[in-house]
Formats: sequence, structure tokens, C-alpha cells
Amino acid sequence: MKALLQRRFVRYLLVGGSVYVLELGVILVGQGAGLSAVPAVAIAFCVGLVVSFILQKFVTFGDKRTHHKVLLRQTAAVTALVVWNFAFTIALTKLLEGHIAATITRTVALLITTLWNFQLYKASIFRGAEEPLY
Repeated sequence: MKALLQRRFVRYLLVGGSVYVLELGVILVGQGAGLSAVPAVAIAFCVGLVVSFILQKFVTFGDKRTHHKVLLRQTAAVTALVVWNFAFTIALTKLLEGHIAATITRTVALLITTLWNFQLYKASIFRGAEEPLY
């Protein structure tokens, strides 16, 4: 198991899977409280985003840098990615609302965004974690 956890993509999937379960719980609680699919998914997306960023940065990619220049660059890059992911997720949810359960729609959106997020994190956002930017 230790050898498996040393693989970055395995850690990425484990962190993402944990956040996925968290998001599904938020969707179900939100809908149980009377929210429709779009607001429930939007809230779940935001909660998942914060938890995921922290865990991906520190656990998956081992990026322990906390210097403000590093964090500002990463925050700007992740913000741009999040805006795109958020728009994609909500558009897909709106498109499929009434045809597919919100949890299924979120799952499909999450699978798609998971692939491009890993590549961007690895190639750009958390690239060079061993090389200080300051």
C-alpha cells in the first residue's frame, strides 16, 4: 500500500474521491433542505474546491511552499481553472436538470474535469514544487 501511495496519480485520485464523497453529501443535504439541483451542486462545488485545493497542494503534489509569491501565482491559476470548471459544471447540470439526478450530473462533470485538472496541476500549477519561485 505504501508503494501505491507514493504514486502521485493514486494520491490525486484518493484525495479527489474523498472530496467527491463530501460533495455528494453536500448535494444530498442541500436538496433535503429544499434546494433545487443547481444551487445544491453550486454549494457542493465550492466546498469541494477549497478542501481539494488544500489537499492536492500539500498531499498529492507535496508542495509545501507557502511564500506569498508562490501562493498568489497558484491562487490566480487555480482561480482561472475554477471559473472554467464551475461554468462547465453548472452548464452541464442545467442542461441535464430534469433528466438525470444532480448527483449523476456532478459525477460526470467531475470525471471530465478530473482529467484536465491533473494535467494542469502537474504541468503548470504545482510544477517545480522543489524549485522556489522567490
